[in-house]
Amino acid sequence: MGLRIFIVKRAIFSVVLIFFVLTLNFIIFQLMPGNPIELLASAGRLRPGQVEEVSKLWGFEEPLHVRYVKYICNMLTGQFGYSYYSLQPVSLEVAERLTNTLLLVGTSTVLSIIIGIILGVIAAHQRGKIFDSIAVIASLTTYSLPSFWMGMILLLIFYYHLGWFPGAGSMPREWAINPPDNIWVLISGRIQHLFLPTLTLVLFMYGGYLLLTRATMLETLTEDYVITAKAKGLSERIVLFKHALKNASLPIITNAALSFGFMLSGAIITEQVFTYPGLGKWTWDAIAFADHPVLQTIFYLIAICVIIANFIADILYGIIDPRVKYG
Repeated sequence: MGLRIFIVKRAIFSVVLIFFVLTLNFIIFQLMPGNPIELLASAGRLRPGQVEEVSKLWGFEEPLHVRYVKYICNMLTGQFGYSYYSLQPVSLEVAERLTNTLLLVGTSTVLSIIIGIILGVIAAHQRGKIFDSIAVIASLTTYSLPSFWMGMILLLIFYYHLGWFPGAGSMPREWAINPPDNIWVLISGRIQHLFLPTLTLVLFMYGGYLLLTRATMLETLTEDYVITAKAKGLSERIVLFKHALKNASLPIITNAALSFGFMLSGAIITEQVFTYPGLGKWTWDAIAFADHPVLQTIFYLIAICVIIANFIADILYGIIDPRVKYG
């Protein structure tokens, strides 16, 4: 089977999987205990006369199959409804927080992958030596520590004692009223607010890539083609990164694809610690307020990203490793 047929089959499978995810997402929130209208009324946000009106407006009195069809159509067209808590369109609230999450989680994921792979290759090359032991112990330590604890320690040192970096938000508070005109001031301010949460996530995530890279490289370094490459007089850097790493990269690609797939879930705990206004903190708040439309949208977007990331990873397998056959 050729690559084109494989892509078509995978695309059809992905579409079917998306509809399955949508259906499961609908069923989960239908089975959730409690009525959102009653929660709003008990919180004093609705007057008694508004309960029936809002219930009709949001379609709670319609038959289940009608609500299901409307839900599928709305999700596929990007009409995610209104938040029960803020009463604002969910799509607008997603757009407001999307950039912050992509900056934080995207930057930390890319840095974690690069740092973990480079250190993992070097650790495998120096197996049993001091660098290997230190790298493995350090990665296991940071990978095992709770991310919220590392975040609070960084806040204690760099924000409270040294005052080098801000402790909350994605930008200075005064920018909400008077944003800067200078692009370099804007970039500098965003980087300062990104530094501590990004460092927390990098410390937490890079260890997984280091250990995975080290394990796959240890198997590859004993292969005959690596020994042949060394016998030809190629430099250690070319042997490690061009020959050995390329053939050891398939598990790393899978892990990286899943990391990028879950990017839109945000970093819930880290964003909460640093009061960072991203999708992760928004998810936390939505859980606290039982904001079902927000949670439905987030779960749907995460599922879409994971499906797409796995599809891309399958294609990259054949590009990087010619031994992979689409059969």
